[in-house]
Amino acid sequence: MIFMKKSRIRKVKAFIWKYFSRVLPDEVYLKRKFRNQAGYPLNLKSPRTFNEKLQWLKIHDRKPEYTTMVDKYEVKKYVAGIIGEEHIIPTLGVYNKFDDIDFEKLPSQFVLKCTHDSGGLAICKDKSLFNISDAKEVIRKSLGKNFFWEGREWPYKNVKPRIIAEKYMVDESGEELKDYKFFCFGGTPKFFKIDYNRYIDHHANYYTITGELLPFDEVICPRDLSAKIETPENLGQMIEIAKMLSKGIPFVRVDLYNINGKIYFGEMTFYPATGMGAFEPQEWDYTLGSYIQLPQ
Repeated sequence: MIFMKKSRIRKVKAFIWKYFSRVLPDEVYLKRKFRNQAGYPLNLKSPRTFNEKLQWLKIHDRKPEYTTMVDKYEVKKYVAGIIGEEHIIPTLGVYNKFDDIDFEKLPSQFVLKCTHDSGGLAICKDKSLFNISDAKEVIRKSLGKNFFWEGREWPYKNVKPRIIAEKYMVDESGEELKDYKFFCFGGTPKFFKIDYNRYIDHHANYYTITGELLPFDEVICPRDLSAKIETPENLGQMIEIAKMLSKGIPFVRVDLYNINGKIYFGEMTFYPATGMGAFEPQEWDYTLGSYIQLPQ
């Protein structure tokens, strides 16, 4: 009986927070959410950790072009203008609503993405087996959300919700598409991580810019020291692309793919794990924070 009351109280509190948190100023909202999620108080006056500085940037670094950079459709034109169209995954269609998609015109394999969030994704490896109803439900839920409100990630606030169909891509494994994520500080890539086995047993290993394994990881996505991942021969070219795309930005993560020696752009991420992800060991939160030079 006591458990039932406590459970009901938690549900009421969650309901109140969900529907009334939007009236809170960004700073107030982020301080409360940060304490609950990151596990320590958020210092916005003198931020020191990587995660604290990302919260500061959410509030104080709001360039209009950031909205273009997080829009999964508009960013393609932006990036192509800097590094060339050959690095862009082909778009098969763009739609305002799911019912606009003509599946007859799509190839046997494709990927559906929402342009305005993270997670609105449906992968089709075989159209004859593709469950359109399930995909529609995933996309419907995503289209109904404004990704800004969850973590006050300002660049997402005014992105137009749309759906894009992209060419299905797979790397040399024949099974997945490893992510090469370059952490760039003021236009300088300091290190990168490789995400792999995303849909099976997700892990991520961090590497120096020259390819040596780094001694830290994220709590939500631990490293696997037994994994033998060869860094690409054209790693230097990937680093140069990351430099070009991150120029003049205090911090941004540039995500790239490498498919049979050809580099493709993935996305640009301003606040990994919405700036509240824990590192192991924890002191790396401070080490990475020292790399961010906040604008004056």
